[in-house]
Amino acid sequence: MRVIANAGNEEVARVFLAELGEDRFVEFVESVQPPVPREEKWVVMVSTLFGCPVGCPMCDAGGRYQGKLTADEIFVQIDYLVRRRYPDARIPARKFKIQFARLGEPSLNPAVLEILRELPGLLRAPGLMPSISTVAPRGTDAFFSELTEIKKELYADGRFQLQFSIHTTDTELRDKLIPIRKWSFGKIARYGENFLAEKDRRITLNFALGKGMPVNPAVMLDHFDPESFLLKFTPLNPTYRARKNGLSTYIEPDAPGRRYEVLERLSEVGYTVLQSIGEREEDRIGSNCGQLLQRHLIAEEKLTTGYTFPLQQT
Repeated sequence: MRVIANAGNEEVARVFLAELGEDRFVEFVESVQPPVPREEKWVVMVSTLFGCPVGCPMCDAGGRYQGKLTADEIFVQIDYLVRRRYPDARIPARKFKIQFARLGEPSLNPAVLEILRELPGLLRAPGLMPSISTVAPRGTDAFFSELTEIKKELYADGRFQLQFSIHTTDTELRDKLIPIRKWSFGKIARYGENFLAEKDRRITLNFALGKGMPVNPAVMLDHFDPESFLLKFTPLNPTYRARKNGLSTYIEPDAPGRRYEVLERLSEVGYTVLQSIGEREEDRIGSNCGQLLQRHLIAEEKLTTGYTFPLQQT
């Protein structure tokens, strides 16, 4: 792997662009959450596919799909970040989260399961907590069945985070926002109930909420038990594809204390609702979900709301 560029701030986040040969590129990220120190929580985010075949209209990672990474190609991203920060490969963070979410839908690559099985033996990290974020494509039942067994065997007692990105309760709009065949809400709910065991973290349902994306509490309650699922709302991050498709955020990143009626209604019916707004500098760095340095580098008309942090060539 040859790292060719990076951008970021050591006290917030840094994103790396690397070539893995044959004109194939990946990106990976390390970040902290100020004011929480790195010794308490350190997050890395790695790619699992070369490009992404899903093509969500708010995500710059879609397009130019060139296949799946091997388990070794996934691990080399983790190893690079670990040894850059901790040369002896001992990771002291109380919570060391590895998110398989930078580039590619992880459930489309069985190598993700292979690396999940290997991670406890490859890393000296007592705080290790893997995180899978997925849109639940149809045809991935075998992946998720094995994921349940891996979690029970290696990551029990709250040491694994599972997140389904659904974005809206309007099924027709959901099909436009996630333009592949995917699990229904009912199937996600049934899987989630089977996945969870005592002391596990509740499953997260993620909404990158844009304007005009309804979230109906009655629809949520019809499918998702508040005792098993929590709801996370994030801004729709500034991306080239969001701009092209006329999408804009409903959750305002510059107003972290703002109250939203839809979130309050969901809280009133019993859900734990998280309003997750990261550091605004992450938009400038290009390290947030949906952002991709590769797309920024080739864009003719540059965004002014994101990817504005100086890029370092290596």
